[in-house]
Amino acid sequence: MELGVVGKPNVGKSTFFSSATLVDAEIANYPFTTIDANKGVCYVKTKCPCQELEVECNPRHGKCVDGHRLVGVEAIDVAGLVPDAYQGKGQGNQFLDTLRQAKALIHIIDASGSTDAEGNPVAKGTRDPFEDVKFLEREIDLWTKGIIAKGWERQSKTYDQLGTKRDRALAERLGGLGVTENDVNAALRPMDLDERMANWSDDDLYEVARAIRKQTKPMIIAANKADIAPPENLESLAALDDYIVVPTCASSELALRKAAKAGLIDYSPGDKEFSIVDESKITPPQKAGLEAIQGVIDKFGSTGVQQCIEEAVFKLLDLIAVFPVEDESHYTDHAGNVLPDVWLVPRGTTAKELAFKIHTDLGEKFVRAVDARTKRVIGADHELQDGDIIKIAANV
Repeated sequence: MELGVVGKPNVGKSTFFSSATLVDAEIANYPFTTIDANKGVCYVKTKCPCQELEVECNPRHGKCVDGHRLVGVEAIDVAGLVPDAYQGKGQGNQFLDTLRQAKALIHIIDASGSTDAEGNPVAKGTRDPFEDVKFLEREIDLWTKGIIAKGWERQSKTYDQLGTKRDRALAERLGGLGVTENDVNAALRPMDLDERMANWSDDDLYEVARAIRKQTKPMIIAANKADIAPPENLESLAALDDYIVVPTCASSELALRKAAKAGLIDYSPGDKEFSIVDESKITPPQKAGLEAIQGVIDKFGSTGVQQCIEEAVFKLLDLIAVFPVEDESHYTDHAGNVLPDVWLVPRGTTAKELAFKIHTDLGEKFVRAVDARTKRVIGADHELQDGDIIKIAANV
């Protein structure tokens, strides 16, 4: 699963990405610092059953810290988006093409209003950050519409003549974006569209593209530079309907993670506080900087970076954590590893769907599943719950 870190240039995208992944990304105060996409792994925390079961787990991927499993999620930081990117302006084509497989977008905006539409520095408060929220969505919508509209006048008539359903027709045209027929159905169900696709207007195609983008590329807003943002900017962003908005200070998070990696402080991403390991190793300027960062945390509850990632995964995408095992009595795999893996799956995933996610053969030869906690047999259509420990039985 991939999260796209997006936004216009010079809003702190690369700083957010670096703080979330500790992957070095070029950071500078000018547009288009990021040319090629940076990829890295960030982690979300979910409760591990190990403490409840009084066992010591052996994760094959990630790790368990104080009863919380850290689950890896891929993040990608792409070139900044500028107006008319859908027409190829700036790094537009590269930006949009890179986001094809992203399951959700973390939109980094400059809440301080100190960068113009193209990412150039301006006086703080000059730019309304809400304009950045709408502009990025519009660029993606126009790009998606362009894919749908290419050859549409002729092809839509063919679809109508052959009786091709709109779900299938649009899924075929947008297959490169990972759009499925179910996605199209869910996106277009509330819309009042003509039954004949050839009768759809240019505005209809735009609204179709917009609905599909909202369904397949849900977006969370990281109100970055929150520590220097005018209070009214944060208040107006927090009041936006239909958006999850998280105040963030990516530069503070990056400083904390680097200090923790160097062994100067004890800090876990998302914590409300940190502690200095050895005062003698901290210079006065460093101590003053850390005190300023603690002030940011005290004001907002955290730097917001880890919160933003976890809300994207658990709220925006509504994923749950499931622990597959091969031995339901000892919670192990064939090698004896206790609670070896954790899978993030959509809420509502069934036991058989989990089997297919693990391996196609396991899904095709599925017989039953077992709830390892209760030792009860569950059927193929049983919907899994967050934190379930599941054994899949199959004729293999």
